[in-house]
Amino acid sequence: MTSSRKNKTLFIDKEAASALELVKDGLLFPVTGLMGEKQSKEVLESGLINGQTFPFPFILAPSGKTNEEVLKSLKKGEEITILCEKMPFATLIVDEVFKINAKDRTKQIYGTHDETHPGVIATTKRLGSYAISGEYTLLNGSSNKNKERIAEFKNIIHAKHTSSLFMAANPLHRAHERLIRQTLDTTDLLVIFLLKPYNSGNLDYEIRKEALDFFITNFLPKNRVVVIPLINSYIFAGYNEIIIDAIVAKNYGCDRLTIGRNHAGLGMFYDCNSNKSIIDKVIGIHIEIQIASEYVYCDQCTTLVSKNTCPHGQHHQISYHADSILELLEMGILPPAVLMRKEISAFVLSKLFPNRFKNIDKLYYDLLPVEGLIEEHTEKDFYLELMKLYQTTSLT
Repeated sequence: MTSSRKNKTLFIDKEAASALELVKDGLLFPVTGLMGEKQSKEVLESGLINGQTFPFPFILAPSGKTNEEVLKSLKKGEEITILCEKMPFATLIVDEVFKINAKDRTKQIYGTHDETHPGVIATTKRLGSYAISGEYTLLNGSSNKNKERIAEFKNIIHAKHTSSLFMAANPLHRAHERLIRQTLDTTDLLVIFLLKPYNSGNLDYEIRKEALDFFITNFLPKNRVVVIPLINSYIFAGYNEIIIDAIVAKNYGCDRLTIGRNHAGLGMFYDCNSNKSIIDKVIGIHIEIQIASEYVYCDQCTTLVSKNTCPHGQHHQISYHADSILELLEMGILPPAVLMRKEISAFVLSKLFPNRFKNIDKLYYDLLPVEGLIEEHTEKDFYLELMKLYQTTSLT
């Protein structure tokens, strides 16, 4: 093998790197490698690989003038080094370099090439004019142990059915909790794929993971839920997201996938005198896809209810929009307990605003009932006690 120091180099970003890792881990099967021009055209026309659904060609087409010059100079059989964040990530033996149409590529992923679409904008910036195919080998890649983790959980409880949920939990709110419980009602083991997006506007992954772990540990049956981190790269975007989710879940060993009724990729359409969705296009993946109810808080039912079973109109219902709840948190406002569990709200605020109060002990003793003992209190403690005051109704 040629020394990587003498190889020509291509530069890719973390999103491309994560997709290449998914393939090597067997998590995008039936995709087993980078596609050449002929196979790309076949997948584009049929949406299938070996009789199984895959929504778009799996290609590597990095952007940038330097990358384009290198790609145009490559010969079949030549070895190159792929760099990610200036560090060697993989080596590749060139099979083919071919020209692609960026607009066609974005439409394959997002269903549109509208230049105002945020996904199209982001992908266009990182998409070049030439794609490369060939066998690649990851360098210093850490082994993915998550399949083994799921298998261990299955073995512990002798699970016959394993369901999956994909969520950002950004932040974890009451409707998320109900969705998790509803899914657990019909399965032995639940795998929650917790997304790690690249874009801004999200709580740090570790904050979301700790909040989810708190809920699982304290409020759910032991050993029946496992959380798996999942890099939420561009291949999970657009109207094909449900299909990619189903493929990944199946390859992780799940036989069921639960999605919310208001999932962005669910989009219904009318065909052959019946209502259909993207789910009807899934062929050969052999995973049961279940559509969960949409949950709201009804001020007449005075509880969290399914929109399918609540007889009251929207003017009595509070919907759970994670972006709006997150906005409250980012402004330092404690969300009502009907929206988020108070322990989770307190934890998130203490992480977002560390050392927020000049004298937390004074605030604690001035505003809250205490037993007279001098104790040390954290900001999380203060938020929890403050929430109790918000829930006091004797003067309201």
